[in-house]
Amino acid sequence: MKEMMGEILTGLGIEARNLGGFCGEWMGSGPELTVTTPIDGSEIATVQQVTEGEFDVIVSRAHEAFLHWRTVPAPRRGELVRQIGNRLRQLKAELGALVTLEMGKIRAEGEGEVQEMIDICDFATGLSRQLYGLTIASERQDHRMMEQWHPLGVVGVISAFNFPVAVWSWNAALASVCGDSVLWKPASQTPLTAIAVTKIAQGVCEENGVDPAIFSLTVGKGSTVGDRLLHDRRIPLVSATGSCAVGYRVGEVVGKRLGRTILELGGNNAIIVTAHADLDLALPAVLFGSVGTAGQRCTSTRRIIVHESVREDFVARLTRAYEGVSVGNPLEPDTLMGPLVNTGAVEDLQRAISRVQKEGGEILYGGEPLDGPEYPGGHYVRPCIAAAENSFAIVQEETFAPILYIIGYGEASSPRKETVDELSEAMRLHNGVPQGLSSAIFTEHVREAEYFLSHRGSDCGIANVNIGTSGAEIGGAFGGEKETGGGRESGSDAWKAYMRRQTNTVNWSTEMPLAQGIEFGS
Repeated sequence: MKEMMGEILTGLGIEARNLGGFCGEWMGSGPELTVTTPIDGSEIATVQQVTEGEFDVIVSRAHEAFLHWRTVPAPRRGELVRQIGNRLRQLKAELGALVTLEMGKIRAEGEGEVQEMIDICDFATGLSRQLYGLTIASERQDHRMMEQWHPLGVVGVISAFNFPVAVWSWNAALASVCGDSVLWKPASQTPLTAIAVTKIAQGVCEENGVDPAIFSLTVGKGSTVGDRLLHDRRIPLVSATGSCAVGYRVGEVVGKRLGRTILELGGNNAIIVTAHADLDLALPAVLFGSVGTAGQRCTSTRRIIVHESVREDFVARLTRAYEGVSVGNPLEPDTLMGPLVNTGAVEDLQRAISRVQKEGGEILYGGEPLDGPEYPGGHYVRPCIAAAENSFAIVQEETFAPILYIIGYGEASSPRKETVDELSEAMRLHNGVPQGLSSAIFTEHVREAEYFLSHRGSDCGIANVNIGTSGAEIGGAFGGEKETGGGRESGSDAWKAYMRRQTNTVNWSTEMPLAQGIEFGS
């Protein structure tokens, strides 16, 4: 383990002791942060966090870098991002392994996260030639109206531990081609991946003669550095990924100074399995959605709303699939589920199980902590399936762990059938939670699918048919509604959030007509 750890760190420029601040130069004289791996609890490295004074220096340098970067033509900005994507291609295995080492997701998911970074760099490179405005018809003769988009400023990115590099790239790739600089505050559990990525971006910037402060970094406590970031008026946009509680705080503080936010918060994602579902198709989607990343994705499948006519069969199949999930060291190729991020997450799962039982639910499979030589560190659990009601208080919350709630609806009729009223009941259950991120339905009936996608259907930002809740592509805008925060990142027109819109009117006539036909004076 130590030898493998050393190879991973050396290939990415991570040392035993690292500085946690960057703005063209590395700094950090604040408290020392010890970073451990959830795989066995051993120390990986330390990070010297930034002080509040150093944070002010970093923000100032990021703003100075923005003032120049915004003057660079957008296609040239895109070329820089293209080169960052190519460097990530070269280091995909190493960076993916560091994600696994620091966060605990299995190797395939770690490399998949780096592939997301590569994909969004490709997307942003093309976008750099497509920052389109509009031409608008003017009501006044010999006038031209148009809309254009300008760079915004320093974009603050607060990322969570579960996607320690991909979330930064969704924001940074788009923001940088839009002409912004980016200030990254990573989660305290995963600062090493942030340092490694910042060093990659630094190298590409320096090779191109570009001020590397456009990709700045600040590793520090949320109560000090994080709070300063939220209050700083030099940061017009804060993109924050985290819990709903974090989102309320970010929205309140940034909104109070009339700053902008992109909030990507909790999910309580459900899959409806109708009486007409292909259960062979639904099973692998549910398994990956609920067990992937040990249930620590915002898009993880939390609830299965299954028609009573297929419930018994589906739960039996799902339980057998859970029994085949290999839990263990995520660096090993045969492992399907690694550890939770820390012992606190294990405790959260145990509390959720206790609450399910107290509210009248039943544990159908798993949930117990795992110990023994093959499960060092105390971070491993058996993934859990629970029979529950949607109205349970614990079901209304997001437990960031591998617990899946089975909720029935409809009548256990035979042969299988489903009425419109029953599908309406399923939708009521589906939408009956405070969060609204990702959702899915499995059905072979087009009417059920279209109902689910209609205005009467899913109230989530992502709604899928015959695929699961987890694993979104970068081409679509990512985000959700209700307590999920309403933010959108990644594809489609999410780039507009990183720019300021300007409406222009040009009068090329010899007259001065007013809009709405107003006559003013002689």
